[in-house]
Amino acid sequence: MANRIVLNGISYHGKGAIREIPGEVKGRELKKAFICSDPDLLKFGVTQKVTDALDEEGLAYEIYSDIKANPTIQNVQNGVEAFKNSGADYIIAIGGGSSMDTAKAVGVIINNPEFADVRSLEGVAPTKKKAVFTIAVPTTAGTAAEVTINYVITDTERSRKFVCVDVHDIPEVAVIDPDMMSTMPKGLTAATGMDALTHAIEGFTTKAAWEMTDMFHLKAIEIISQNLRGAVANTPEGREGMALGQYVAGMGFSNVGLGIVHAMAHPLGAVYDTPHGVANAILLPAIMEFNAEATGDKYKYIAAAMGVQGVESMSQEEYRKAAVDAVRKLSADVGIPADLKEIVREEDVPFLAESAYADACRPGNPKDVTVEDLAALYRSMI
Repeated sequence: MANRIVLNGISYHGKGAIREIPGEVKGRELKKAFICSDPDLLKFGVTQKVTDALDEEGLAYEIYSDIKANPTIQNVQNGVEAFKNSGADYIIAIGGGSSMDTAKAVGVIINNPEFADVRSLEGVAPTKKKAVFTIAVPTTAGTAAEVTINYVITDTERSRKFVCVDVHDIPEVAVIDPDMMSTMPKGLTAATGMDALTHAIEGFTTKAAWEMTDMFHLKAIEIISQNLRGAVANTPEGREGMALGQYVAGMGFSNVGLGIVHAMAHPLGAVYDTPHGVANAILLPAIMEFNAEATGDKYKYIAAAMGVQGVESMSQEEYRKAAVDAVRKLSADVGIPADLKEIVREEDVPFLAESAYADACRPGNPKDVTVEDLAALYRSMI
């Protein structure tokens, strides 16, 4: 079986990278942008950093901001109609995973109208055409949606999130500019940063992991562990490091999948509207402990990448514990809650466990699980 790698055709990295957008647009003779960006980014002037660059070059655009933190089927459907009415011929997604996931779904449906029922995109949908040409500009250092073939939509009627995996949705151009992330509040910086660490660790231990993705994931773990505390303190070095680290993690996990941290986090977002990064960060250490026996010597390399000293002289039990402890310490240092006590209700556990088991991320977990295992894991944290 061949291993496949899908990445952006072009990506720009570093301060001021958004200044490259007009050149990309003009070089392709694109006429009008459909900008997907959430209301808070508009309110606080983050989106304007990009629109100012377009304005300076006389480039037309229309803004779509009917986007929730966990984007819904309705957000996508409204976006499809807005795109059709806009006269746009390309998309600029500005924001975190919410804006980019909405943009991906809109772009796929526009060019594959037979998938207008958003639910039909769940899993690996057999779309035939590339999504509308998209430039992705992340404003959070976490989701790496700008370099992945995944997106997640919330089905509010059924209180569930569903994962879509499609090589046709990856943005052609990614613009990773740490200046676009400098206004993120501490809590969001911490949550999205821990989301990125979860991507790297789950991607490194998933069943489909292989040498090339291991390279991405280990480097991402190193960069994130060195820079997340600084990013939360809003240092320029921390912001720049996290901008790169989260992208490198995305280069890996997008191509090999994730595990039950994400499978269990998705229902928390659907049922309680829990921020995705917070859910991942709380779940990660406990699930690392649960998975440890199925990971061979991989926790040795995780511990070393996180800066743990003396790993080579440790026993398997010691380096597995060291890896989990390092993750738990980083999470605590950036202010993530230690458990789910303030989030999960006992009566919801059966539904959460069933939803997590049905999630597209679950099969990639290094250790096979049952619904009962998932329920027990939720209960262990409440």
